[in-house]
Amino acid sequence: MEDVYKPGEDSYLLQRYVEKLVSGRVLDMGTGSGIQAITAAEKNEVSHVLAVDVNPAALILAEKRAMRAGVASRIDFQYSDLFENISGSYDWIIFNAPYLPSEGEIDEASWTGGKTGGEIIKSFLKAAPDYLNKDGSILMIYSTHSGLNTNDFKGYSLDLLEETWVFFEKIYCVRLTHSYSDSESNKGSTCERKIR
Repeated sequence: MEDVYKPGEDSYLLQRYVEKLVSGRVLDMGTGSGIQAITAAEKNEVSHVLAVDVNPAALILAEKRAMRAGVASRIDFQYSDLFENISGSYDWIIFNAPYLPSEGEIDEASWTGGKTGGEIIKSFLKAAPDYLNKDGSILMIYSTHSGLNTNDFKGYSLDLLEETWVFFEKIYCVRLTHSYSDSESNKGSTCERKIR
C-alpha cells in the first residue's frame, strides 16, 4: 500500500490560495491527506467538493479528517486515476501534483510524477479542459524539478501566484485558465519566464 502524502511546504502554499480563491464546484485531484478538499469545504462560497485519489488509503484518511473537521457531508470521495472515473464540470480544479522525477525502486505515487517529473502533470493538463466550466480555473503546484516547459502549458493562460524555495527546488503555485483560442501571441513568453 502506498503511503499517503503528508502535508508539506507545497501543501500549505497551495492551501493559502484555496482559502483566497476557490468557490462553486471544486474538484480536488490527488487529495492525499484531504487538506485542500477540507479547506475548500469550509468555505461558504464553495457549493460542492469532490476529492479524488488513486490511493484508497488516502481516501480513507481524507474522509476521516473531513469528519473530524465537520465537513464530510460537503465532500464526496472518489477513487480515480486522474479523470478516469470523473464526470461533470467544475469551477475550480485543485492539483497538488506528484511532480518529482523518478528515483527508481523507492518511487511512490504520492510524489513521483514520472521519469522526468512532469508526465502526470502533462496528462492532467491535456484532459482537464473537458472538466472545467468555461470560466473555471486550475490551482496547481509544481517545481523546478518537474521538467516542464512553455509547450506543456499550451492552451492555458498561466498566472504565477507565488513561488518559494524549499531545499534545492523552487515551488510554484499557479492559476491556469483554459484559453479557448491558442492565438494569444504574447502568452508564450510570459509562461516561459514564469515556469523556469
